[in-house]
Amino acid sequence: MELRQLGHTDIRISPIIMGTWQAGKAMWTDIDDNETRKAMRAALDAGINTFDTAEVYGNGHSERIIAEALADVRDRVVLASKVFSNHLKYDQVIAACNRSLKNLKTDHIDLYQIHWPAGTFGHPVVPVEETMRALNDLKAQGKIRAIGVSNFNRQQIEEASQYGAIESLQPPYSLFWRALENDAGPYCVEKGLSVLAYSPLAQGLLTGKFGPGHQFAKGDHRAGHRLFQPEHYERVQAALSQLRPIADAYGISLGQLALAWVTAQPNCFAIAGARNAEQAVQNAAAGEIRLKAADLEAMDRIGRTVTDHLDDNPVQWQW
Repeated sequence: MELRQLGHTDIRISPIIMGTWQAGKAMWTDIDDNETRKAMRAALDAGINTFDTAEVYGNGHSERIIAEALADVRDRVVLASKVFSNHLKYDQVIAACNRSLKNLKTDHIDLYQIHWPAGTFGHPVVPVEETMRALNDLKAQGKIRAIGVSNFNRQQIEEASQYGAIESLQPPYSLFWRALENDAGPYCVEKGLSVLAYSPLAQGLLTGKFGPGHQFAKGDHRAGHRLFQPEHYERVQAALSQLRPIADAYGISLGQLALAWVTAQPNCFAIAGARNAEQAVQNAAAGEIRLKAADLEAMDRIGRTVTDHLDDNPVQWQW
């Protein structure tokens, strides 16, 4: 898999990134630590060199599983983690980073990101200047190599950029969720920021595995995802039926088609989770797919049959 540049850094990352929210177990069901570790090794062997996590994923459990799976091959891996919105004061950022370093069993994190803007979820409002000061100090100490943000809009990225170099944005982005294109996306292209798209499979919808009337197990956060609600779900199923012939023509799965669409967008990488080794290998294969211009245009039109009916709220879940 051909590696790409992260922002303006010398860090090279795979177009498909392994996401590890599910590895934390919280808000997910039927996650097995042993299978997760196998999936991480399979992802690495298949060409994925970048693994994205966060302190809040299972209160550090995701980070610890990454360490168990990959600490012995640290020199081959790019690690990205995130500090949560309740830890954005100077001392809290420093402490959170140190915890993540310990969890990950490493002396540095390649990309350290602000997970959500200050004030989110009722957490304290902290000036971004203070948070960035902590991140700049961590960078100067060699504990992190690059700074990124997640779930920020254009205005918030511009403000943070006044206080330090921002290399990436991690937003929700997929064929079925495209608010990015109307806000921060053009700015990222203009400024050379990498877009690390999370939920590129629309929480699994774009794999086609959820048919009409699907019911999630108790505790699965996807039950509250807006695209799974009745007012959108029928349009989602109709769009999937139009995408299947395109995937079939390439001899790939719907999920691989969706990932390839994301990585074909300007500056975009796709963060995809995996419950087992087979899923990890399938995700990695999407990094080698090159879609024809005509198919990209057709997919764009199909995706808009879903996204044109969404409002401007960038948050996917009904929290």
